[in-house]
Amino acid sequence: MDWEFTEDSAFKALYDAFKESDETSAIEFLASDGASYYLELMQNAAGEGIDLSEAETMDEFQEGIIDYLENK
Repeated sequence: MDWEFTEDSAFKALYDAFKESDETSAIEFLASDGASYYLELMQNAAGEGIDLSEAETMDEFQEGIIDYLENK
């Protein structure tokens, strides 16, 4: 994936919301309070030409987000 999602405004809002929450699991956060941020980020990815309908691309996208949220 060639898109740097960490520079996207939706990701920045997602990251801030995750850090401000009491949630320690990025997966749990994305499935609940972070869902709207995640949806916006997915829409932005599509706008950048990232085809998230491909399973491999979607897995890479999700893993990158989860890894960043839990390890930064």
